[in-house]
Amino acid sequence: MTEQAVLHPRPRLTRERWIDLCGTWQFAYDDADEGLDGRWQQSPERFDKTITVPFPPESELSGIADRGFHPVVWYRRAFTDRPDAGGRLLLHFGAVDYRAHVWVNGNLVATHEGGHTPFSADITTSLIEGDEQVVVVRAEDQPEDLTQPRGKQDWLPEPHVIWYHRTTGIWQPVWLEPVANVHITQFHLTPDITKSTVLVEATLNRALPTGAWLAITLRSGGKVLAAQQVRVTSNPLKSVIHIADAEHGQHRGDLYWSPETPNLITVNAVLLSATGDQLDGIESYFGLRSVGFDRGRFLLNDRPYFVRSVLEQGYYPQSHLAAPSADALREEVELIKSLGFNAVRIHQKVEDPRFLYWCDHLGLLLWGEMANAYDFSPQAVDRFTREWLSVVDRDRSNPCVVTWVPLNESWGVPEIAQKPEQQHYASALYHLTKALDPSRPVISNEGWEHTISDIWGVHDYT
Repeated sequence: MTEQAVLHPRPRLTRERWIDLCGTWQFAYDDADEGLDGRWQQSPERFDKTITVPFPPESELSGIADRGFHPVVWYRRAFTDRPDAGGRLLLHFGAVDYRAHVWVNGNLVATHEGGHTPFSADITTSLIEGDEQVVVVRAEDQPEDLTQPRGKQDWLPEPHVIWYHRTTGIWQPVWLEPVANVHITQFHLTPDITKSTVLVEATLNRALPTGAWLAITLRSGGKVLAAQQVRVTSNPLKSVIHIADAEHGQHRGDLYWSPETPNLITVNAVLLSATGDQLDGIESYFGLRSVGFDRGRFLLNDRPYFVRSVLEQGYYPQSHLAAPSADALREEVELIKSLGFNAVRIHQKVEDPRFLYWCDHLGLLLWGEMANAYDFSPQAVDRFTREWLSVVDRDRSNPCVVTWVPLNESWGVPEIAQKPEQQHYASALYHLTKALDPSRPVISNEGWEHTISDIWGVHDYT
């Protein structure tokens, strides 16, 4: 078991106890794609290699470093942890590229499509008596499928021009989390500096009996800014909390978040039964800030702000899309700031939540981008849209994120200048993003032909 001695893999919604499953796993290639029919989830003898998770098998740090085409790979590992009495046990994956099936003790507990977004499974009912439990993962990543959102991963056997080696399978942390029978699954925080408030949205895994409460406490530097108990009458629950210290006056900006003063407000949320018993408790944080635009200027906290930004590929030669270590993510943010930049545009990937954590804590604006597909088709639109909306939902409470970029340089919409259907698609992504998160600027197609955008990005390669 790993207590929270290192940075939590999901740092914006944490509990005190979690169990790290990264490290050595059994591994197998399934080039003939026979594992599903052959029930490899129940065939330990099929796993003839070992791999270090969360590094992709193409990478050096995985211990395999095979960069050939292997569209289907399998992982297997045992663990012994069990849920607390009366509780549940969740299995979390930060990201698996691209399509995943997950079994625990031979029972299918999750399927997921989308190589950059997290997913979880409640595995409680799949646990068996005894000390050893077994989790098996099948990952499918078709290198030549250009409708699959892939970013800059090359579809050719060897990288060419600007593209780089592929990232297949598990490439972000895997962990277990013991939770209560009723617990918080999502927790979003949206500040409003003009009203000195924050909107709290909490989603539970199931409905609570009548009379339950959510107790929320906001703190800054050890000082309690607000404490409020809200009756749980709906799921998800929404509540607005007033922050008196952020009212208009001489010190209204003392709590504001910016790259120069990355002030964060910590949040403790406790789920209480009607009799006052604690059912669940989480920690989170947010930054009291606003972003926008007016008369041709980008605004931060209702003031014009000059953005000095760098393009962040997030690709490491020894580990590909995966960070070589948790410390490397902090070091990357520190390096960007030390070079004089105050912003970063993530390029053609969805970055590890721990990178966003350090942007939040050290003060670095971030433009959130999506890994694009290359073909335009109904399947590509369906795949991309579902994954992009999950990305926005995952990161919309991070104060560092100040702009959304679904499309880059017409990747996936190569005839956008001539074809109305591709124009409608880019515009639809703009409006869908604004529907889920109206608090940030959105760029429909960064760098090239814009349909509707709050910021016009122009990429000049001359």
